[in-house]
Amino acid sequence: MKILVTGGTGYIGSHTVVELQQSGYQVVIVDNLSNSYASVVDQIEKISGIRPDFEEFDLCDEKRTLDFFKRHSDLDGVIHFAAFKAVGESVAEPLKYYHNNLQSLILILKGMQENGIQNIVFSSSCTVYGQPDELPVTESAPIKEAWSPYGHTKQISEKIIQNNANVTDIRATLLRYFNPIGAHESALIGELPIGVPNNLVPFITQTAIGLREKLSVFGEDYNTPDGTAIRDYIHVVDLAKAHVIAVDRLVKNKNQKQVEVFNLGTGNGFSVLEVINSFEKVSAQKLNYQIVDRRPGDVEQVWADTRFANDVLGWKAEKSLDEMMLSAWNWELALKKAK
Repeated sequence: MKILVTGGTGYIGSHTVVELQQSGYQVVIVDNLSNSYASVVDQIEKISGIRPDFEEFDLCDEKRTLDFFKRHSDLDGVIHFAAFKAVGESVAEPLKYYHNNLQSLILILKGMQENGIQNIVFSSSCTVYGQPDELPVTESAPIKEAWSPYGHTKQISEKIIQNNANVTDIRATLLRYFNPIGAHESALIGELPIGVPNNLVPFITQTAIGLREKLSVFGEDYNTPDGTAIRDYIHVVDLAKAHVIAVDRLVKNKNQKQVEVFNLGTGNGFSVLEVINSFEKVSAQKLNYQIVDRRPGDVEQVWADTRFANDVLGWKAEKSLDEMMLSAWNWELALKKAK
């Protein structure tokens, strides 16, 4: 079985490539390296013993993308990660996000359609729910107005896939995941954003190791027990395994509907301060942080109801918050050692 992983040198993509290879899949990666490094392919090979095929180009390039699908018409499925994903940046640069995230998806679906490739697993997000009325969030929760252009691109992408599935034989699994953190146990791959991190955990580890002077905690006046925002944090390897199960379900015709939706999280919400406390405990490092104003586009609190994914997809997150934070710290230490 041959699977295309778009954004496969990125954070979640690289971990998913490893899990796919270890499950016997042949993998082709397409990535434009806008937020990742070509050397990740070497690291994947070190872990799995298999070098994935890799092509570097931008999936917004219609000619390159459609040519790729013509050459790889034997694909059994696509896992689509490639997208810009920073909430704050999307507020500041909305057109960049709408163009990149939607154009790439449209061209992928077009390429699949033209070459008889049926199966796609789409990397969606809990941001599609906005600030939910009820917690934990189930898959049937209403899709409310997005709090950021990033979240809106995920909502529109889901709608594009659904509308396209209505008139073609393309089958899709939409995975709405919560907040991926941590790194592979080998410490050979992990979250390595180019420039200043937009996500909490790499900013924590980079601050602790001395790359950043101070961590900013955005807001302490939320309606939560300690005043800081609450998220459902999930280990990236747990998340990667869910993608393998999802693509397996499609290629083996086990899906119950043409488009299926699953929440991927642990079902537990942790505040920013709880994440910091967990890090300080497992790393024995005191973190330099300060409370600052809220950030535009941030939702107050959200965590998943994971029963549907547990029961129907047959997947469950296994790692604890402490395990997640320790793996992230080990990854940061490995990066420093490699320099």
